[in-house]
Amino acid sequence: MLTRVGVVGPRDSVQLICEVGAEFQDQMMFIPYVYQNTAEAMEIVNAAEDSVDIWLFSGQSPYAIAKDHIRKKKAFYPQLQGTSLTRILLEAVYRDRRELERISFDTIPTDSFQELCVELNLPFDQIHLFSYRGFMPSTELVAFHTELYAKGKVEACATCISSVYNELQAQGIPVYRVYHDRMAIRTMLQLASQQGEALHYKKSQIAVQVVAIQGLDRLIGENKGVYEVHRLELKLQEIILDYVEAHSGAGVPLGNGKHLIFSTRGSFEDNRRFPPSSLIEKIWLLADLPTYIGVGFGATALAAEKNAQLALLHAQKMGDSAAILVNDEGQMEGPLRSPGSITYEYRTDNKEMSLLLRKAGVTITTYNKILSIQKNLGKNSISSTEIAEWLGMTQRNARRILSDLEQSGLAELTGEEAPASRGRPRKVYRLVQPF
Repeated sequence: MLTRVGVVGPRDSVQLICEVGAEFQDQMMFIPYVYQNTAEAMEIVNAAEDSVDIWLFSGQSPYAIAKDHIRKKKAFYPQLQGTSLTRILLEAVYRDRRELERISFDTIPTDSFQELCVELNLPFDQIHLFSYRGFMPSTELVAFHTELYAKGKVEACATCISSVYNELQAQGIPVYRVYHDRMAIRTMLQLASQQGEALHYKKSQIAVQVVAIQGLDRLIGENKGVYEVHRLELKLQEIILDYVEAHSGAGVPLGNGKHLIFSTRGSFEDNRRFPPSSLIEKIWLLADLPTYIGVGFGATALAAEKNAQLALLHAQKMGDSAAILVNDEGQMEGPLRSPGSITYEYRTDNKEMSLLLRKAGVTITTYNKILSIQKNLGKNSISSTEIAEWLGMTQRNARRILSDLEQSGLAELTGEEAPASRGRPRKVYRLVQPF
């Protein structure tokens, strides 16, 4: 399986990296992401994070902008080496007969430049160099070069940034572009290749999940009958089976609300459709029961299960339903959440709201669940089909709840929608909060 490598930078740099990357085509697949401005690197990473295993950047500036937005991915950029500077010195000093002191440079680390000058027996004290760490806006770099040029202190400029090069060239200022040489790019690709091998090893590790649903044994006799609890257990088993299938795993019921799930680390980390937080939410919506999930990674099934049990212990200490992960190195992460999480309250201090809900025959928990689902769907409306799917009830019961809420002034009819198959149009409602 090839490692997916995202290459971020200006067009010429991306093309050069991909060209050298042809030497590694049996290990890595390169996905080019070309930008016009360095600041676009952050947007690229945010948009394509799930499509890439490793990030490569054309230089320190795009890397500095994007690094805080890279989630759990390795990222590299080529280091400026002496050969890159030597080429510029040959072009400017040898070919174009310019004096080194009459050229301004940016981005290049001071120690690298000084070391090269010592090796070539060139003066360094009067070099015009703007060196910095991380990212520097191109406007400041352009201002550095243009000010020196306007004052007659330099007669040419050398820059590592494509946007600065284009701006200086547009102003008619003699300018040289400092490129990373192939050796530096090849060194970066070798590091990325080694990281890709380590990544594939990690993805093949075993992942064990322990799911614990608490309180099932106490439902009988409290507010539910024996058959009702059995039906609820069957619905919960169906939800967990869907979860196991989404993770390409195998599930083992342990009894008393506990389930053991085996899969690989890769299938767990790559699964965006049904994360642990979504399983917790579905169980909450269906049964109002606290659920805890411990996820463990390991090179063996025993190590992974040990980490999963440790993660479950910490999840249960959090009080509310939660999912915790312990990786193969013993590092803990959590609580694990998904972007579209559904949350709701199980009580209200609003007496008028309580009276209306009592009139409708709907509990505050059910009302808030439906309200949260409506918000999560992002449509500002909801149908009986959607309620039935999320809450695990019949459409007839869902229709009754919506009708009762409408009569009590807690929902309003907004229209109808055509069903996916034959049948009558379905009514669409919007829950309202009158107070």
